[in-house]
Amino acid sequence: MTIKTLDGRRFANMILQGAQHLANNAKAVDALNVFPVPDGDTGTNMNLSMTSGAKEVQNNINDHIGKVGSALARGLLMGARGNSGVILSQLFRGFAKAIETKQEINSLEFAAALEAGVETAYKAVMKPVEGTILTVAKDAAKRAVAVAKKQPDIALVMEEVVKEAKASLKRTPELLPVLKEVGVVDSGGQGLVYVYEGFLAELKGEKVANVPAEQPSMQELVNAEHHKNAQSHINTEDIEFGYCTEFMVRFEEDKLKNNPFTEEKFCKDLSRFGDSLLVIADEELVKVHIHSEQPGEVLTYGQRYGSLINIKIENMRQQHENIVQETKTSFPTVSRVEKKEKEKYGIVTVTMGNGIANLFKSIGAHVVIEGGQTMNPSTEDIVKAIEQVNAETVFVLPNNKNIIMAAQQASSVVESNVIVIPSKTVPQGMSAILAFNPAASAEQNEKAMNAALTQVKTGQVTFAVRDTNIDGVAISKDDYMGIADGKIVVSEKDKLAVTKKLLAEMLDEDAEILTVIFGEDTTEEEVDEIVAYVEETYPDVEVEVHEGGQPLYPFIFSIE
Repeated sequence: MTIKTLDGRRFANMILQGAQHLANNAKAVDALNVFPVPDGDTGTNMNLSMTSGAKEVQNNINDHIGKVGSALARGLLMGARGNSGVILSQLFRGFAKAIETKQEINSLEFAAALEAGVETAYKAVMKPVEGTILTVAKDAAKRAVAVAKKQPDIALVMEEVVKEAKASLKRTPELLPVLKEVGVVDSGGQGLVYVYEGFLAELKGEKVANVPAEQPSMQELVNAEHHKNAQSHINTEDIEFGYCTEFMVRFEEDKLKNNPFTEEKFCKDLSRFGDSLLVIADEELVKVHIHSEQPGEVLTYGQRYGSLINIKIENMRQQHENIVQETKTSFPTVSRVEKKEKEKYGIVTVTMGNGIANLFKSIGAHVVIEGGQTMNPSTEDIVKAIEQVNAETVFVLPNNKNIIMAAQQASSVVESNVIVIPSKTVPQGMSAILAFNPAASAEQNEKAMNAALTQVKTGQVTFAVRDTNIDGVAISKDDYMGIADGKIVVSEKDKLAVTKKLLAEMLDEDAEILTVIFGEDTTEEEVDEIVAYVEETYPDVEVEVHEGGQPLYPFIFSIE
């Protein structure tokens, strides 16, 4: 069947298939990573980014292809993670802009939109590097334009796009020497190929499986066993700018009056702070990714235009050291052994649930101790974690009122300068880490992190282990309880009813961001119902959702 026009519904299905195919193969893309890991793994970042875009599309299905494209761009913008995710969002931002007024498009318009996406993505990257996802996208779009001049069938055009994307991907090692050295193709480019393959499957009337498709061979993924992780070929000391910094600035009118925002000036000013700069802006906010040695200065600059949100800072040198250690073989070496110099700062935190642990690591924690409610770590556990960090000053975040004393005791028996920030909840701990500034003094950081504890509200849903009556709330065994900043405010048998009442108690006109962390026994349907409730009842509140995997607490909420 010839497809001469593409409407919103078919394009939406292409997006969903592309996202699914990428998700199926995210681990294969992760295995291709070469550069130090500033943003996590490429496959994971692209998958999370594309999933965010696909979810927005799924919630905004429409016959009008322009509206579907806008939904995709919006979802990708808010969900973009890491270099690859940001570039992916820019490819479809340009694509969406090119079709935003169109009800449906033909093959020429489809090809032109792909090319517009490439132009937008290249502009977003301060110093574009060939041999990456950018090159694959550019070559594929160029082929699309050439084919569409003679071919009205969009499915056949997409078939040529996939062929050229794969060919371009194979050429990436010739353009980027480090790829050739390690024996892999570009990971971001591979991720884009998976997305395009999903698009093509939909146009051909096929369905991608919900299981990983055929994976690249081990020879394609790695050149030899000691190349298992390509990052091991990078020397830690070669990382010039050590902190991967991501954040958004929500524009504020009073600041823009005296300091008008232009993307060109913003990029130029930020470029002096580091490299790998990516900037995405729309009418309401600007999203920034940069590798910098002084992330505090970058954040201070961003505040000239508005308020900071969604801040993430990662120590790339520390991440790379961990990767190198993991990839070492057991064979003896004759290289000289040196004691690693202490870092200036380190952060130790305590929590339960793999998802929450990963969240803490992603925003700067060096060591996460497994523990919390019902499983408090010992003083020795905390001492070992402090020593593992190997820093001159270590900040410890207990995240539980029953762990603060053990942390204070641990601080008295180690050589490092230990500062215990008395966080009593996971949201408080996260808020404190986000307030940390590696360029500031220990005293300044302690003050800022302690102040941050008061800037976030914590909501928790758990169950009662006995009958009781607290603060005028009658509680029966096995009832669910809603706890607002340590105070039980509601107790009922229905988990979701309790959750909604808790949120109603805590969300007010000052609330801007609600972070939902759901536990190990919480279902997707329950999460979706809570998110839908918030979006309908509090439309001005931005909702972020994370799988915490924590036991005992179906939901933990952070409100800012």
